[in-house]
Amino acid sequence: MMKTENIEGLSLFEINMLLQQGGRFVMFPNLMTKTKSSTIYFVRPEEKVFKYSLRHFLKNLKNAWRTLPLRPFYVSKSLFYLTIGGRVYTHNILADLKQINPVYNPNLYCLQYV
Repeated sequence: MMKTENIEGLSLFEINMLLQQGGRFVMFPNLMTKTKSSTIYFVRPEEKVFKYSLRHFLKNLKNAWRTLPLRPFYVSKSLFYLTIGGRVYTHNILADLKQINPVYNPNLYCLQYV
């Protein structure tokens, strides 16, 4: 299970509105492990990705110095993800959120007698 940050207090409608304005979900992979990163960040439209990507780049850089033969590969790949702003997971996360929080469709036949 991946953790999603920066969506605290937002409803699905508000997340959809922010996505239409240019927001996105991004993930920065941990290159030294076989598993993916456990954190996905919601980047708002006016927010920069650099503060999240720099943290992961420095962590990958620190871990890359421990492995001598693969050091250039890990550093260059981490630098690549720093420059492109991470992997975009917007469609995957949005599909998961829609399954967890379905759209409410009331039965209008029953509401007319209330």
